[in-house]
Amino acid sequence: MDARTAFLSTRPWSFTMTFSSVTLGALMAALAGHFSPVFYLLTLGGMVAFHAATNVLNDFFDVKHGVDREGAPTTKYRLHPAAFGQTPLSTTLGFSIGLYAVTLAVGFYLAAVSGLSILFVIGAGIFGSVLYTADPVVLKARALGEVTVFAMWGLLIPLGSFLVQTGNFSWSPVVAAVPIGLFVALVLLANNIRDIGYDGSVNTRTLAVVLGAVNSEKLYAALLVAAYIFVAAGIVGQLLPVWSLVVFLTAPEARRLAGMFRGSIPDDADPKTAKLALQFALLYMGSLLLSVFVPLKLPI
Repeated sequence: MDARTAFLSTRPWSFTMTFSSVTLGALMAALAGHFSPVFYLLTLGGMVAFHAATNVLNDFFDVKHGVDREGAPTTKYRLHPAAFGQTPLSTTLGFSIGLYAVTLAVGFYLAAVSGLSILFVIGAGIFGSVLYTADPVVLKARALGEVTVFAMWGLLIPLGSFLVQTGNFSWSPVVAAVPIGLFVALVLLANNIRDIGYDGSVNTRTLAVVLGAVNSEKLYAALLVAAYIFVAAGIVGQLLPVWSLVVFLTAPEARRLAGMFRGSIPDDADPKTAKLALQFALLYMGSLLLSVFVPLKLPI
């Protein structure tokens, strides 16, 4: 597998979600008076390797299980050398293991310099990453895919990023990352709604397959609304700065997407959702960064 194929097979466009989760945790640490650019970059690099490893391992098991093959929906919009037989499954598995090894190497270094507690977060993340797609559990085929990615990108990664910076546990990055986690779950849900017919035909019981198209579309809209309600509640509860109201600039696009899902689901449903997720995350994190320099909370 050449370098270009290897890079594209990791689905690099999805790393914006990891960027958002890591940065959110680091920003919450900055609000608490702790921030190391070196630790931030190391955490980001290690978590990108983790995300890439998860994606590649997912491809390995999906091909092994007969879910991903030539003509499957996922092969129509991205490079998938394993599904087309261009890369041996052993190579795909080895590549994934190598990426996990990078994650562990970074993790052990950060644990040595910032505290061993980070190893528990990394261990839980790798455990969930493997069980998401690996036998005999295959969480994503038990309607638990969205819950799993929410737990990892909305809870574990922000908490790990915060721990690296501060060395201390806090609920603040976990709570503040809830809307980020919701959007990551929405990206996967959009993908699964689009593929509901195919997934059902290959006995992959995603949440969308279990709920059905109509209920899945209602859930998509409800999770979108929940992300904005959470920010508003966080401002009222003084967890978030007033600056975070800026995320509502993306509300018209969220409304448009929710309306789109009530009709014909486009092939690029998940990239469209991911684009909104990135816009929301950048504004959200920008508001937190601004509050480091100009604190502004709702007077109550």
